[in-house]
Amino acid sequence: MSDVIRLLPDSVANQIAAGEVIQRPASVIKELMENAVDAGATHIDVVVTDAGKTAIQVIDDGKGMSDTDARLAFERHATSKIREASDLFALHTMGFRGEALASIAAVAQVELRTRTADEELGTKLVLGGSKVESQEPIATPIGSNFIVKNLFFNIPARRKFLKSNHTELNNILVEFERIVLVNPEISFTLHHNDVELFNLPACLRRQRIMGVFGKKMDQDLLSMNVDTTMVKISGFIGRPEASRKKGARQYFFVNGRYMRHPYFNKAVADAYERLIPADEEVPYFIYFDIDPANIDVNIHPTKTEIKFDNESAIWQILSAAIKETLGKFNEVPSIDFDTEGMPDIPPYQPLGYKNVEPPKVSYDPSFNPFDRNSYSSSHKSTNRWDELYKGLEKQEDFSPEWTDGGNSQIEDIDSLYKGTEEQAKEELSVQNFQYKGKYIMTSVRSGLMIIDQHRAHIRILYDRYMSQIKQQKGVSQGLLFPEMVQIPVADVPIMQSILDDMLSLGFDLTDLGGGSYSISGIPTGIEGLDVPTLIQDMLRTATEKSGKVKEEMQHTLALTMAKSAAIVVGQVLSNEEMQNLVEQLLTTSTPNYTPDGNPVLYVLKDDDIGKFFK
Repeated sequence: MSDVIRLLPDSVANQIAAGEVIQRPASVIKELMENAVDAGATHIDVVVTDAGKTAIQVIDDGKGMSDTDARLAFERHATSKIREASDLFALHTMGFRGEALASIAAVAQVELRTRTADEELGTKLVLGGSKVESQEPIATPIGSNFIVKNLFFNIPARRKFLKSNHTELNNILVEFERIVLVNPEISFTLHHNDVELFNLPACLRRQRIMGVFGKKMDQDLLSMNVDTTMVKISGFIGRPEASRKKGARQYFFVNGRYMRHPYFNKAVADAYERLIPADEEVPYFIYFDIDPANIDVNIHPTKTEIKFDNESAIWQILSAAIKETLGKFNEVPSIDFDTEGMPDIPPYQPLGYKNVEPPKVSYDPSFNPFDRNSYSSSHKSTNRWDELYKGLEKQEDFSPEWTDGGNSQIEDIDSLYKGTEEQAKEELSVQNFQYKGKYIMTSVRSGLMIIDQHRAHIRILYDRYMSQIKQQKGVSQGLLFPEMVQIPVADVPIMQSILDDMLSLGFDLTDLGGGSYSISGIPTGIEGLDVPTLIQDMLRTATEKSGKVKEEMQHTLALTMAKSAAIVVGQVLSNEEMQNLVEQLLTTSTPNYTPDGNPVLYVLKDDDIGKFFK
């Protein structure tokens, strides 16, 4: 029987490893940027073409490599980060496996230019599919310059499964943000297709967060800092009012490395319990500094899953630190009692009488309750019951309301509508009734229909906006004074992808560069809304739907607009306004439900109403 077990060639083994380490263009950028950070770079430039499918370039001013190290760096498990297994528990670098460059070279065409400070000439190394094609000396600045072209050129099936440029660029931005947020002392730039997306100078942590996500983030964050013998936790947590249902910026970093940790995320969520709605989340940027011997990062090639020796204790420290920070900044909301719908307290009226003044209470400063003489004289002075009751029989105003058998009420009604017969008929013909500024009740053939006015208006506006988008007939109303909206640079590609649909809705936007847009016109019907905030909400929702088809994006924009422009709960409507709302609702495509599936109306049938009175 012949032998069947063979050693895999290095090229095949490298491609298998690349399947774990290099999953998409964003993985290449992550590995190269981490190597630049480990090399002590103070400035890192990232240049991307076609979302990394055509070319990726990472330039740093770090230590650089000698010609020998440059050649050896592309060998599998070649690394300068560790020497023996025990070094895995004393890591102070981002990389340590020695697989990244070998994996990249196995699935792409790579060119490296590098030079150290003590050499006059550097080295140029060209590889393709793990094979060294050339190596020669070259004049180049100190540091390293990696150019990666045609990713997965030799694995067509893998390249075919790459997503759209928009999706791949979004993944690149995610990896870029994770690295720049934890290295504020390093300056970074990011260019895509010759357009500068980021230019981040070296700064403090808080300034770096604002540089990535915009200045508006500054007012949403609270500083947190706690130092114990086990762990040091610092960073920023969001104010309760900064919560949102989806898309909150949430980051954990451990010893300068981004990590995912659902257990610690629950500690944050528990600390905000009762402060924010159950289905919302707050932004946070939390940095852990801990002895490397107490964590294990060698779990997954992406190095985003980390184990802690004392997870429960750190969980308690984190939870206590967040609660202390919220209390320190007085972020616990005051209790607001809901008095809506409570009846007004009527003026004092004895039962069965009308027009009776409330009793008057007199105060005698000479009265002493502990002095018997004082009590006796005071008691005698007020003991005039006969006089108090005199004249009651003569006061006709004290007669009970029912003494005429109800005739007095009829007379009052006649006098109320005397001379205003048309007004009376109009009032008596009202078919709609508004309850607590939230529900509209109207009579229908089968019974009583109850409509949620806010949801009904969402349904109406959604259909209108979807029609405008599809027909490209949005009506714009010009603004007397243009407004400005500033969006995070990371969201600029998403903004560009939805800009045509926003123009269809009636927005008149001008790109000023750097994430700034001028608003010269808005869709008719949304006057009075905070337009910059509305656009940011639309962008945030579009970000959550990143990678979806165009119809889904259009649905998202129309729904966001409808929710923002719909009449609010508690808004008082006239009978005419209620009637118009009901009529428009019944002409929509799906009057029973909002576009996101919430019920709009309910019909209480006559038979069911009759059961209550049996």
